[in-house]
Amino acid sequence: MDPPRIPGSFADWARQWLSSPETELKDSSRVRYVNILNSYLLPAFGDLPPEAVTRERAAAFRQQLLQSGGRKGAGLAPKTVTDVLSVLKCVLRFAQDRGADAADLHGLVARQQRKPLRVFTQEEQRRLTAWLCEKPDLCRLGILLSLYTGIRIGELCALRWGDISLEDKSLTVRATLQRLQTFDEKQKTRIVITPPKSACSLRSIPLPDFLIEVLRPYRRSDGCYFLTGKPFFVEPRTLENRYKEALRACGIRDASFHTCRHSFATRCVELGFDVKSLSEILGHASVSITMNRYVHPSMDFKRRNMNKLSSLLE
Repeated sequence: MDPPRIPGSFADWARQWLSSPETELKDSSRVRYVNILNSYLLPAFGDLPPEAVTRERAAAFRQQLLQSGGRKGAGLAPKTVTDVLSVLKCVLRFAQDRGADAADLHGLVARQQRKPLRVFTQEEQRRLTAWLCEKPDLCRLGILLSLYTGIRIGELCALRWGDISLEDKSLTVRATLQRLQTFDEKQKTRIVITPPKSACSLRSIPLPDFLIEVLRPYRRSDGCYFLTGKPFFVEPRTLENRYKEALRACGIRDASFHTCRHSFATRCVELGFDVKSLSEILGHASVSITMNRYVHPSMDFKRRNMNKLSSLLE
């Protein structure tokens, strides 16, 4: 027997989708989806019934976002438009599963050109490592830890000393910390500490011997946060500022904190790491994600490989 049809506008279905127990969303995802609905989808389709959101209308909407979307009317990035379309598809699929007429927008995406990601050169990494180890404090050690384990900034901010075993030479990622929008007039944002974004991100990472020796003198009690050595944490934005200060002190051109993660993965591939092991260390669901998203061989590495052709002339 078909489920009963529930009449309503796109806005009605969007509210039902967000509040449905079946829509299991992390706090960060919910904030992002609410912003996408309020900024883009509800102004365009809110008053329409789902059947009026045809593939042709959705395609025209996609083009409008790419060409003139955003506050300044300069067009949105393809990644942002893809995220908007993803939420649109979820709401329509939710309505369709409950008896509403709704278009199938499968395959409707905003094509993205993958930009080259910033990766530290080996010389930059050596310079940064030397500076961090010269007069180490816990924040500097945190940057060093990310540079040589690939953990994300939110994971590092949530890390406690109890997550690190100097005896087993390992680090366990159990949580991530982020500041999220609240939609509350009195308190616009709040800090949230949750399990990582996926089951694969819950992981244990072996630590190289040199990190064990660097960390040993700074060991704190298990309940203390790694970056403070106290029961209170450091926010990602604060850590990012400390990291930018380190780059300036080393004379290294600007790079986001995530460059530590990109550089870790790249160095591992250059050193011949097994990619399956690397994928698990990074907390990825598959090896293909590791290869496509984070592994970007440097020009030096490519040049060394190309020079191997010289052996054919010997």
